[in-house]
Amino acid sequence: MDRIVYLDNNATTAVAPEVFEEMQPYFSELYGNPSSLHSFGGNIAHKIEEARARLAALLGADEDEIIFTGCGTESDATAIHSALTTFPDKRHIVTSVVEHPAVLGLCEHLEGAGYQVTYLSIDEQGRLDLGELAEAVTDDTAIVSIMHANNESGVVFPLDDIAQIVKERGCLLHTDAVQSVGKLPLDMTDTPVDFLSLSGHKLHGPKGVGALFVRRGTAYAPLLLGGHQEDNRRAGTENVASIVGLGKAAQLAAQNMEQEQTRVRAMRDRLQEELLARCPDTIVNGADSPRLPNTLNISFGYIEGESITLMLDELGICVSTGSACSSGSLEVSHVIQRMKVPEMFAHGSIRISLSRYNTEQEIDYVIEQLPPIVARLRQMSPYGRE
Repeated sequence: MDRIVYLDNNATTAVAPEVFEEMQPYFSELYGNPSSLHSFGGNIAHKIEEARARLAALLGADEDEIIFTGCGTESDATAIHSALTTFPDKRHIVTSVVEHPAVLGLCEHLEGAGYQVTYLSIDEQGRLDLGELAEAVTDDTAIVSIMHANNESGVVFPLDDIAQIVKERGCLLHTDAVQSVGKLPLDMTDTPVDFLSLSGHKLHGPKGVGALFVRRGTAYAPLLLGGHQEDNRRAGTENVASIVGLGKAAQLAAQNMEQEQTRVRAMRDRLQEELLARCPDTIVNGADSPRLPNTLNISFGYIEGESITLMLDELGICVSTGSACSSGSLEVSHVIQRMKVPEMFAHGSIRISLSRYNTEQEIDYVIEQLPPIVARLRQMSPYGRE
């Protein structure tokens, strides 16, 4: 394979060269434990605080509102667990039907433990009904957990409007912002969420590190106990190298935010327009909704997304599909299902997600290669479409 065109950045991103460079000394030279009394370890603690400051600056938060975690999933679980622990008499959670499995799986588990969960629906464009949200929150609601941007469709939920509704009802609000941090501007001084989750490997940082924003004054109970780290809010020896890397990634994300909104968005839009023009019977999912600037979820009628993905892979083009092969049968993703994409299109869904490292030449290559693949698969299709 002569070239790799990586267009699956909502799954994970390349570690930025500057991030890798800044992390390296903490594997071999500066390997001490930051909790140590001796200076070799203790002096490393200030690098954690530098990373915390960089991340806080990206979020418009204060440094003491940032807790480093192991991943976005841990951050999600910590926020929800904290609300249920600090308000033990409240047994109700509100979320949406299109959350990441990190939230949906936890909510399903909690239902088995006796909690009640309300799952908010979406329309065909992936949008929430804010009236449904307002009706769902009750005096028994411990927390509302709604993502900022969907990882599959790229549809962005109106976080400010959601926060206003939830706070008017005196409830805690958590948002999974794993996909939006680094792509969309965020300012926690203006948006009154109580908890916000993020993950390093979605913004050109390393895997295995995340963070949780906890607004100052919010009732909080740690998920991991047994150590004093993170001001007694998350036990466990700090992953110094990765925390340093996340801090650098946050700094770079702030510097490149305009590029996400302009150059990356323009590449995404050009790719979308060309594919629609060259591939009849094709729809863009969430096209009429606000979307992440890097994300294109597109459905090609009468063929299967897995076949498209595999044929693109042979050409060195990496994308993901909106359905998964399970026990010999194709199952459309829960997001595509909830958006009510017609069945003959739903199975042909793929997600293309760009980054600031993609080039116009790579987009040209995809435009050249993808339409013939679609045409070839349609010729082979039992539906006989061309």
